[in-house]
Amino acid sequence: MLVRWFPESLPSPRRPRLCCPKRAQFQWTSTRPARQRPQENLPISRGSLPSLKSSPAGDTASQSPTDRNLADLQPLVESSRAPGQLASPPLSNQSKQIWATGSHSAQHLLTCSYDLHVTPDATSVLGSPRRPARIAAGLTSDLASLRDSTDHGTDALNANAIHLSMAWEFPASFPAPPAPGRLHSVLMAPNSSLPHTCPEGDLSAELVIRPHTRLRVDLNVAHLEPPTSQSRRARPRRSSSRDPPSAAQTTVQPNQIPDWSNLKVIHRNTLPPRSHFFSYNSDADALVNDPGRARSLLLSGLWGFDLAESPFGGPRDFYKPDFDNAEWPLIKVPGMWQCQGFGKGPQYTNVNYPFPVNPPHVPFDDNECGRYITRFAVPDQLKDGTQWRLRFEGVDSSFTVWLNGREVGYSQGSRNPSEFDVTSYLDVDSVENYLAVEVYQRCDGSYIEDQDQWWLSGIFRDVWLHSFPSIRIEDFHVQTKIDDDYIDATLDVTVQLNVPQARVALKLLDDDGKAIIDDVHSSDQTIVPCQHRLKSPKKWTAEEPNLYTLILSVGTVYVSQKIGFRRTELIGGVFCVNGSPVKIRGVNRHEHHPESGRTVPYDFLKDDLLQMKFYNINALRTSHYINDPRLYEIANEIGLWVLDEADLECHGFGEVGGDPASFTSDNPDWKEAYVDRAKQMVTRDKNHPCIIMWSLGNESFYGRNHQAMYDEIKRVDPSRLIHYEGDQDAQTADVFSRMYTSVSDMIKHAGEREWKKPFVMCEFAHAMGNGPGAIKEYIEAFYKYPRLMGGFVWEWANHGLKAKNADGEDYMAYGGDFGDDPNDYNFVMDGLCFANHGPGPGLWEYAKAIEPVQVTGVNGLEVEIVNRYDFLTLDHLECYWGFITDREQVIGRHVQIPKGIKPHAKAKLVVGGMPRAFASEAWLRLEFVLGKRTPWAYPGHVVAVSQVPLSRPRSLTMLKTLSSPAVPGIKRTEGAIKVVLTNGTIFGFSQVTGAFNFLSNQNQPEHNLITEAPALDFYRALTDNDRGGHGKEWIDCRLHQTRNHYTKVTTREGNGVLEIIVEGRVAPPVLAWSVDTVTTYTITADFCSVRIKAKPRGQLLPTTFARFGLTFGLKDVRIVEWFGRGYGESYCDKKESQHMNTYGTTVDGLFTNYDFPQDCGNRTDVRWVELREDWGAELEGRLLRARFGDHDGASFSAMHYTTKDLDECTHPYELRKRKREDTVVRLDWYHHGLGTASCGPATLPQYQLRTDQEFEVELLLD
Repeated sequence: MLVRWFPESLPSPRRPRLCCPKRAQFQWTSTRPARQRPQENLPISRGSLPSLKSSPAGDTASQSPTDRNLADLQPLVESSRAPGQLASPPLSNQSKQIWATGSHSAQHLLTCSYDLHVTPDATSVLGSPRRPARIAAGLTSDLASLRDSTDHGTDALNANAIHLSMAWEFPASFPAPPAPGRLHSVLMAPNSSLPHTCPEGDLSAELVIRPHTRLRVDLNVAHLEPPTSQSRRARPRRSSSRDPPSAAQTTVQPNQIPDWSNLKVIHRNTLPPRSHFFSYNSDADALVNDPGRARSLLLSGLWGFDLAESPFGGPRDFYKPDFDNAEWPLIKVPGMWQCQGFGKGPQYTNVNYPFPVNPPHVPFDDNECGRYITRFAVPDQLKDGTQWRLRFEGVDSSFTVWLNGREVGYSQGSRNPSEFDVTSYLDVDSVENYLAVEVYQRCDGSYIEDQDQWWLSGIFRDVWLHSFPSIRIEDFHVQTKIDDDYIDATLDVTVQLNVPQARVALKLLDDDGKAIIDDVHSSDQTIVPCQHRLKSPKKWTAEEPNLYTLILSVGTVYVSQKIGFRRTELIGGVFCVNGSPVKIRGVNRHEHHPESGRTVPYDFLKDDLLQMKFYNINALRTSHYINDPRLYEIANEIGLWVLDEADLECHGFGEVGGDPASFTSDNPDWKEAYVDRAKQMVTRDKNHPCIIMWSLGNESFYGRNHQAMYDEIKRVDPSRLIHYEGDQDAQTADVFSRMYTSVSDMIKHAGEREWKKPFVMCEFAHAMGNGPGAIKEYIEAFYKYPRLMGGFVWEWANHGLKAKNADGEDYMAYGGDFGDDPNDYNFVMDGLCFANHGPGPGLWEYAKAIEPVQVTGVNGLEVEIVNRYDFLTLDHLECYWGFITDREQVIGRHVQIPKGIKPHAKAKLVVGGMPRAFASEAWLRLEFVLGKRTPWAYPGHVVAVSQVPLSRPRSLTMLKTLSSPAVPGIKRTEGAIKVVLTNGTIFGFSQVTGAFNFLSNQNQPEHNLITEAPALDFYRALTDNDRGGHGKEWIDCRLHQTRNHYTKVTTREGNGVLEIIVEGRVAPPVLAWSVDTVTTYTITADFCSVRIKAKPRGQLLPTTFARFGLTFGLKDVRIVEWFGRGYGESYCDKKESQHMNTYGTTVDGLFTNYDFPQDCGNRTDVRWVELREDWGAELEGRLLRARFGDHDGASFSAMHYTTKDLDECTHPYELRKRKREDTVVRLDWYHHGLGTASCGPATLPQYQLRTDQEFEVELLLD
């Protein structure tokens, strides 16, 4: 039965905040009316075998690959045997039906188990429990590694595939005896994935294996039809494109293994890879380059769809034009079937393979198979073609194609395009061409597509039918060669035609449409070289993406390509473009959409890239595969450096044991698969100026196959650098690359003079949850050391998938929410953006750190700035300045930026009209804004903001001297002391414990606002980075369970002051560590001073605290105002993007709704904070004000959740159910930094809250 889960459309693809889930509870429903399951899908009973008709012998052109490869397994029609009468050996107690994971169910075979003992002569005979007249079947093991090895025991049989060759012959008395036959198959241990077949009857077999080995073999026995002589075919030679080989000629694969589990078959009947381009009928159409005007038909849309549990289940003849799929549901193409409600649902793993690891084989039964059907007619405008090609831009993980009932071919490499010549298959004049595609969830290529993302399947990119005339452009390669003075250039275009002696017209247009080159080239060969020298062409960079339009034509076909003149190279170990050093301020980006998975709509894709530019990002890495070809076109236009990465990762072998590189990367059997992925990448994308480096893949260890990839790429394109992080010593790669290296280690590497290659952080600042911390330190190091190229933050956005919980609420799901196991939980939520791609606090912080203009100092009225652009001056920017105090702000004053400030150069601005002195803390604010509109922002968009302190904040001592001499009103009742301040605020304290447990005002003197008395607290709800860093120690030391214990309370009055001194300790249960405290409340007529002295001591004392401050509950709080950093959240190592000013918002407005709940909403460098009932004048609506004075690092948060709520809830919808009416307030003197320990360095030492110190702090309440 097909099952469906129901993703709903997002209300807004760019909402800045988002809700997300625990465990998805789906209502599984059928997607079509109930009907009888095809008989071949019924499990076999002990009493009878199903009666099925097999395809006629020799009728193989219309058979599916599984029909052909396993034709031997089709049962004969039962005619003479009574029900319950089996000719196969009887079932033992150990026998079972084959339905388990890793086994194959489609053939309804029974299992008989035998124990073997291999004698010294290496042979043994399986005993027969029945008739003496037997049919012989010889079994021969080809497991040479097992036979020859001396260090493998019997366990090796449970960890390797045994290739078995079975031969049989039949007695003359057998009814209609078929010819002798042979079947090659594979035994997947320990659970058989492929049935090992024998003809009906008792079994006698020999197993040749190492002597003195005992093993257990499960043989699947059934009524079978051995192959006939007509079905044994040799692989034909490749024919011409006008007369391609028929499916019948291309069906026999090595060892009869299906294509999708056969390492020797990567593509079958595909055309060689080429650049991504469309052909047009005129240069006007080519200039516009709109695929809607091309000689192409887009076949994407709604297709008929059926899903089987394995390639051997479901309808087998679906590819025949007369197949009736009227009852099939429809599916969107492109799309992932799991995201449209089909199959077992999405599965997320970061490293581990979600299937049994036995490369190159994948399970035969637990391997969903999607079957697609569509019908189309060739439009009249395409019928003049002489060649037609079917092009799939991306199919996960592999697929077989039929057109009009004939097999076209097979291909794998999920993110790479596949193109087939379908000229002889297509009926140009028919109103209905019948296209059928069978997509396999897993294939041998899945072992090298183990990227950190959801495992999703289907035709996820567009499908095209391209029409070509008799003379056509097969491919072309553009190279722009800039001279050593970086002024003039040579345009070198190599055009590949399908015929020799044809003339190629070349036209180059500038951005105004003016033809700079208009020439004709010819050659006696099919390769036509075209070279032109240009004087001072505009250069392409990510900051100035100057593009030209190249139009090539031959005969009646025209193609176009946007090109840019740029040169990449290493100069003195420094990465340079067009002779200038370049810093990479990039991000890693997976292709992901919260509803459709890897099928990303164009507008959503474009919005991603525009947002990157908006937030000062200048580069992206296509982690970890080549992307939608339209991404590179956008990057060319708006200006982004691109590190293009091959579709390759086999991270999971690191968890298997042994040498991980030996499985694939250093295994010569996998060389062709590796090189194919390099070739596909460089061939398709070679003409894009945005691409500055090629990457050999990700986290695939290092082996000889990477060297082969490098050689292939350099053969095709020697102009670009090659990157591969797995090559730690840069033996092959042109740059050193690391992931998550600490700042100190990175700097150490940059200083090692013997290494002459640049150093890039291909992944750093892991942006999971609340973080990343200490981005600033990385960026400062990049600019300080020339050999540091920069880096790519991991990663752009969370990969949540939209789902519904049991209550019908939308949320963003992560690993495990779909019942997927194994899974890596919320590790897929590790982006700078939320799952809906709205910007998160981490993106704001990164944008600040990589601003193109930095203020480095202020001297009187002079401000020193640095231009951090790599190619631009600052002439396109305008600057405005102002100053801010806790009482006023003056902004919007213009200051002239000196003209012609060169890249990386310093200059000075003169700010006029600024006061020479301030009565309180003051900050100079400088904003650098765009003067003109760009594709990603309007004029006035702020690209850089800097604040420079002009005066220090007032200390608490100074604030206390400003108080009035009046005496507070003191009221004593039984067990309590209440004090009334001159502003009407009432404080109450317990005379027994000294606790501050009452807060009110004279308007409602008996209305206590405190729901939980302030208590000293050292814990925060764990962030994702805490869980990888100090959080484990905090939990082990029970930091979350500490309690305040009071040992002595002393009260003193005099000189108009009430003083309450409380001695106590804060300690957890079980453990023998504590913090001794002395808290002194000093109450005057104007304020209550809270002064705390604390001394940590004891065994098992944690090395750090999460925070040091007060936590309490308060009623009626709706509004919060503060002077400090804002508007967004900030922490000591994540605060540069938040600027000093006076802010106000609601309690809900302080909360950051992370896709996975955790500590959030902190505001740091706070001088004062007011908790208010409503907006109003200073005293109107104020419930409580806290003032920290000049204490550095003071912070606060206020929310409707406790730390326990945040720790226990795993999705925002769970958290919402715990929302309290009162407000949990935290007033902190110190707060531990965030770091990036979810995957990377822990909090830097300067941001850690160490416990090897004594604390003495104070704040004022009024």
